[in-house]
Amino acid sequence: MHIDLYTRCWNDAEMLEFFFRHYDRMVARYFVYDDGSTDGSQEILQAHPKVELRRMPDYSDPQSRVASNLSVLETCWTESRGTADWVIVTDIDEHLHHADFAAYLAGCKAQGVTIVPALGFQMLTDAFPGGGQWLCETPIRGAPWPMMNKLSIFAPDEIEAVNFQPGRHMAAPTGRVVAPPCDELMLLHYRYLGFERTLARHENYLKRQRQKDLAMGWGEQYSWSSDRLREEWDRIVARLVDVPNCASDLKSTHPGVRWWEPFRAARSGGE
Repeated sequence: MHIDLYTRCWNDAEMLEFFFRHYDRMVARYFVYDDGSTDGSQEILQAHPKVELRRMPDYSDPQSRVASNLSVLETCWTESRGTADWVIVTDIDEHLHHADFAAYLAGCKAQGVTIVPALGFQMLTDAFPGGGQWLCETPIRGAPWPMMNKLSIFAPDEIEAVNFQPGRHMAAPTGRVVAPPCDELMLLHYRYLGFERTLARHENYLKRQRQKDLAMGWGEQYSWSSDRLREEWDRIVARLVDVPNCASDLKSTHPGVRWWEPFRAARSGGE
């Protein structure tokens, strides 16, 4: 099975080790759009044999970093048509996880599934993890997080457009859209890895936000004070669960209706 992965990078050197350890076993090719990293990320990417490193194009919307980045991810994957069974569109700190990833995607393909949404967990640690770890197998707890329920995997030959919303938190795919009969894929979001590190990254991201981003509240969390981040941190802590124990009953941890419910395979999809 051929899987291509598309992502963007900006000063993510410390996360790339974990990212590649997680995805290397399943991904045939990476297409990484770097937005001017200065922390050694580009050197790490250039050294990886599966990576095609690309410069982030000039912003399509000069007033918005978010909208400009989204426009790249909205269309870049189309070059995998005719080559890849699946494409993954994700961020460096997002690890898509299933206990038997290859078999699950093979089963989805056999059922005619064309989109594979994931149920999100906000992962949190007090200190940044040590090197050499496969994060999805470490005792890092996470909180079920509906805002991280994302569409990151889909069949490029079947989907005409994904129509992501900012942050990729929602999508409105068109084409032959068929979701799995039930949700088994998890998205583990490793943003909150150490409080001071998270605060510092937010401050750096805030410097890159542009006028429209600020006006629309996109990336509003980057402007949080230390006290406001601590409130959110404590809110996540109060909801933490042992994520591996949730895999067999994701419906309980993530109640509610999904936007992709009308496209379930059992209902003949989005023909």
